[in-house]
Amino acid sequence: MMKILFCSLLLSNLIIPQTKNPDEILKHVVDNFNKVKDYTADINIKVDVEFIKVPEAKAKLFFKQPDKVHLQSDGFAMLPKDGLEFTPSSLLKSEHTAIYENDVLLNGIKTSVVKVIPLGNQGDIILSTLWIDQAKQLIRKVESTTKTNGIFVIDFSYSDNFKYPLPEEIVFSFNIDKMKMPLTRDEDFSKEKSKKKINRFGEITKGRVVVKYLNYEVNKGIPDSVFEKENQ
Repeated sequence: MMKILFCSLLLSNLIIPQTKNPDEILKHVVDNFNKVKDYTADINIKVDVEFIKVPEAKAKLFFKQPDKVHLQSDGFAMLPKDGLEFTPSSLLKSEHTAIYENDVLLNGIKTSVVKVIPLGNQGDIILSTLWIDQAKQLIRKVESTTKTNGIFVIDFSYSDNFKYPLPEEIVFSFNIDKMKMPLTRDEDFSKEKSKKKINRFGEITKGRVVVKYLNYEVNKGIPDSVFEKENQ
């Protein structure tokens, strides 16, 4: 499947010559994000899944380069790991092939569409499509196809008044029958009810998690000991 996917994308781009260097586009995004050495933020999480009742939750998020993440919360609900731990560096850290597709308007913003194909069989993602705002060197949207978790989409919103390339909101969309989501003691989740909904209608149930970021503190220094703790 990977060979067919790679050949199809390669042939399409041989027919339509690339006018932009995808590796350069991605490098600018990573270099921009790497200005952030660490940060903390308060986050509000809202889960929207038809058959799961989860109250809105609050937590504190800690991040430190290159890939350390810690979440501190009381009775934290569900949050997709792919959304919480996503960074430009994490997507591109393994060997990959990048293909520039075209430029499109996304919510009125000019973006360059770049497809990233991981090489080898190390990870779960087999293809990611990125909508990149080259003017601000930001990722506006990611759509990833995985081996085991179906397709998920992350939409990013940024504040025009914030100097760091960190979102003020992300929206993570996924198929609930595919995506493995952590649940906590506070959720009201009926497994029997979920089975009836999926089996009765024979449809894939979609889910959405909205995460809002508040009170960023960037490059203040975070000790490694913070990331050795279990989520509280």
